[in-house]
Amino acid sequence: MANVVELKVNLHCEECIRKVLKAIKKIEDIETYNVDTQLSKVTVTGNVTTEEVIRALQKIRKTASPWEGDENVPLN
Repeated sequence: MANVVELKVNLHCEECIRKVLKAIKKIEDIETYNVDTQLSKVTVTGNVTTEEVIRALQKIRKTASPWEGDENVPLN
């Protein structure tokens, strides 16, 4: 079953967007991905966890945090 990971990522320029897309494409077992520049939101679908996507973005020095209401984050 595919997980949907939604993250808030600072996407302030074309170079940032290009780097984020390149990092996401390197993650194994992703099915789809979307970058919404207006919302600064990155959505990744596949056999991945929120932590895996955050780590991939941290490697390119991007700070990412779970999007509010993310199903993969415990609500306690």
